[in-house]
Amino acid sequence: MSVNLRAKFGKGISPKQFMEGMQRNKEAFHSGYDDFKWVNEEDRLYFESLKRRDDLRVLILAADWCGDVIRSIPVVFRALETAGIETEILIVEEHQDVMDHFLTMGGRAVPIVIVADAGGDVLGHWGPRPTDVQEIMIRFKQENPDREAADYNEKIAVVRKQMAEKYDEGAGVNGKVVSELRELLLKF
Repeated sequence: MSVNLRAKFGKGISPKQFMEGMQRNKEAFHSGYDDFKWVNEEDRLYFESLKRRDDLRVLILAADWCGDVIRSIPVVFRALETAGIETEILIVEEHQDVMDHFLTMGGRAVPIVIVADAGGDVLGHWGPRPTDVQEIMIRFKQENPDREAADYNEKIAVVRKQMAEKYDEGAGVNGKVVSELRELLLKF
């Protein structure tokens, strides 16, 4: 991907500012943040090893109204804190120009965790959900392309419930997000 986001460095807010400024879902977000536990020691050690690197920056497109942000970003914050990687949050409504580079199936979906080098060149990204959770949404969108269909809202409610259950399977959201974030960072 040949996108450079250097002009966005310093335009976002810190994870702490994001958490303090939340108008919606603050309690659920803080609960995920406070209850974070490493699923395995290997992951913790990997993220600690990144403290020696000063060549990575992370920008996260997010919004406090999004359930996927509330589930995944507390985990991302904890992993990146352990890694010591400079991280900024770009509120999606204020940074549509960035969002348009990271569409999901042609649409805007958050969170998007963007990894860039110190010069702003995008190395890769993750989001908006763990792969197994996203597969449910992909299947739903393929089977229900008409958002104006009479039964669309009823069907999406069922899918959201299935996605919530999938988030908790196996090692849960902590394990899934940490594993996929680690897999992304191992490429650089």
